[in-house]
Amino acid sequence: MRLRVRHRGAALAFVALFALSQALLWYAYYGHGAKALVGDEQGYQNTALAILAGGAWMPSSIWPPLQPLLLAALYAVFGPQLLVVQIAQTLLLVGCGWLLRGLWRDLGGSVAAANWAAALFLLSPQIAAYAHWLWPEIPHLLLLLAALRLLARARGQLQAADASARASVTALLAGLGVGLALLAKSLLSVFWPLFLLMFVQRARPSAGWRAGAAFVCGIGLVTAPALVHGWRQYGTPMIADSSVYNLWVGLTDRWRSDYVQDMGGVELPAFLASGATPQQRNAVYRDKVRGYVEAHGLGTVLTAQLGRQYFRLFNAKTLLVSQLPGPACAGQLSVYHSPAWLTRSLTWLSEASHALILGAAAFGLACWRRRIGMLERVVALLIACQLALFAFIHVKARFLLPMLPFLCGLAGDALARGVAPRRAVAAFAPTAPRLLAATALAAALLFLAFAPVALDHPCTP
Repeated sequence: MRLRVRHRGAALAFVALFALSQALLWYAYYGHGAKALVGDEQGYQNTALAILAGGAWMPSSIWPPLQPLLLAALYAVFGPQLLVVQIAQTLLLVGCGWLLRGLWRDLGGSVAAANWAAALFLLSPQIAAYAHWLWPEIPHLLLLLAALRLLARARGQLQAADASARASVTALLAGLGVGLALLAKSLLSVFWPLFLLMFVQRARPSAGWRAGAAFVCGIGLVTAPALVHGWRQYGTPMIADSSVYNLWVGLTDRWRSDYVQDMGGVELPAFLASGATPQQRNAVYRDKVRGYVEAHGLGTVLTAQLGRQYFRLFNAKTLLVSQLPGPACAGQLSVYHSPAWLTRSLTWLSEASHALILGAAAFGLACWRRRIGMLERVVALLIACQLALFAFIHVKARFLLPMLPFLCGLAGDALARGVAPRRAVAAFAPTAPRLLAATALAAALLFLAFAPVALDHPCTP
């Protein structure tokens, strides 16, 4: 895709803001001593170093293998330097912004809206900071966005009379992307069969079946080694499975913010010690979940989940803010060693951009008036499945990241119309009822984002 910039001043402003944002994040990470690795970051680092030393490439049944393999590959070429990973992931972050811009055009967004979406994504410090950490969020997101773009292209090729072979090749590439995404995070494990909807069509259905088969083959090609490993080690074809553990922790969480008396790290040793195989551990914790629901009642459990989970997901205390200096009782890990002025600046910028994305996305969604095609349906199903899943399992603020590109796209629709109100956009309908609904939705999202501290009072004795 050729990127055409109509307004040179806007492009220069974006470059300047992106450079400033990156400078603040790099200075925060290294300026006063490097940030300490947190939780799973240390696990990925240790596994990558062990792989370099000749250890097993897939030593865990809890975490998928792609991220430590990626780290090990980079370390093997450039040496075991964290900076190498951060530079590589920053390039992947920019790739995510580029893919988001193209994907939003595929979804019918205007050029201006797509530009706004990419800018919001790349300039938000709480998003850009993921490139500096060792969680697999950025590689996974790049693979997901690339797969969606390829699926959109394959569907377009299926509608051309002489392009069924090309559609199968494109579908195969999309399958490779989804397979790699499954090796990075387990998020798509339940959802990926719904991607096959992209190959359903009334005209020439056989071409759709062939492309769908190519898509599944692509997934199988990259996941087969992990599935075979799971079969040999545990007697079942699996990549990684922490679903029952995450369900149990999700039910027993008590706070609406990350890292406030966090149960994940506390419960993990007990889970791993509860059985010798994943099947045994899952059976033990499945019984615990069943007993918990029976003891408290299904209605009480559902009410508690709805009163906590989405606060955790949309919380303005993002993973960046949680790692900045601050009181431990409020869930501040203080693993960054940033001075007070930088801590305040990053906190304000993170919260402001988070509020802008959520609030503007509410207006973009409520005022949406575009034709709903199969790609739109698949994206909506993807987000709906994630929201349904997060009603129950252990939720971290970083789990919002796979949804943020689409929230940025919706926000881009609203901002493009707001900045240029005279430019008529048929796909955006700011009628009075829609604006009222948008205001209500924005208020609800901002309440979820900023109310947890007031509701929980975590530092009150």
